[in-house]
Amino acid sequence: MTQKIAILPGDGIGPEIIAEAVKVLEALKLDIAMDTAPVGGAAYEASGHPLPEATLNLAKASDAILFGAVGDWKYDTLDRPLRPEQAILGLRKHLGLFANFRPAICYEQLVGASSLKPELVSGLDILIIRELTGDIYFGQPRGRRVSPDGHFPGAEEAFDTMRYSRPEIERIAHVAFKAAQKRGGRVTSVDKANVLETFQLWKDVVTEVGQQYPDVKLDHMYVDNAAMQLVKEPKKFDVVVTGNMFGDILSDAAAMLTGSIGMLPSASLNDRGQGLYEPSHGSAPDIAGKGVANPLATILSAAMMLRFSLQKADAADRIEAAVQKVLAQGLRTPDIWSEGTTKVGTVQMGDAVVAALG
Repeated sequence: MTQKIAILPGDGIGPEIIAEAVKVLEALKLDIAMDTAPVGGAAYEASGHPLPEATLNLAKASDAILFGAVGDWKYDTLDRPLRPEQAILGLRKHLGLFANFRPAICYEQLVGASSLKPELVSGLDILIIRELTGDIYFGQPRGRRVSPDGHFPGAEEAFDTMRYSRPEIERIAHVAFKAAQKRGGRVTSVDKANVLETFQLWKDVVTEVGQQYPDVKLDHMYVDNAAMQLVKEPKKFDVVVTGNMFGDILSDAAAMLTGSIGMLPSASLNDRGQGLYEPSHGSAPDIAGKGVANPLATILSAAMMLRFSLQKADAADRIEAAVQKVLAQGLRTPDIWSEGTTKVGTVQMGDAVVAALG
């Protein structure tokens, strides 16, 4: 039965990098159908909303979504509900995409591109699992008002609410422990339980769930210490599980250990296996249209899509092997270029991966 993929290019470099991932998928000659729809700023320009009903319906009806990136500085003056970033938040909410997988792998060919010493990142393979539909990003109440109390009563203030329920924490904890069983058997739960009631509950619940996985070693770490340890001794981590905001920050920090955020794919899954797959980087409007963006994170996101949502592990392996081969050939986009390697553009890198598929 033909599987359906929603292709949502978005803004900035999104269309450029998505085009290369689609090219790779087409080269595999799989039984999949791909339909494209606007999202983000492009959708706002076309229909007045960053997540039009037609785009949302396409996403709901698809087995998986391949997403580019959204956002541009020119939309910063729009009311918040109309800004491009609301599209990705809306997709997470409507599709129930609660588990975000962000692998941070330092390919041997790119050890020199990392900002850390080679001995710290050689062989690095971390999986950050971020809870995606709760925490301060979605908690209510939120808003702006005249302060009724505090240090400056009567002053303008803004407020957001951090909250997690037991079921939310339990389900993401199970995801993390099951992932660790297939990897190194270690989970680090990152919290701020010494200050926040929300994360005291998080720590308590993760500890309880961990008792169901005696083959997995669990430790807890405060988020500030985790940020330090990612830089000091990154290979001590295997699976990291944390909340929405902490995961957002730590996964970007981990990205730079690998040499470039342009190398990091991600997957956001619901409890049915349906997923949204996107590069961890943003829309980079400053380089949009210049043909220099790195498409490898998007191509690797397509590989994750084949593995997790479409159950085509062999095809995913082929893509990942092709990326390794291209890097071994010394081909580099500007973000990962170094002396002695060959600088190529977005399209040339995509062509090289297609050629390496054999």
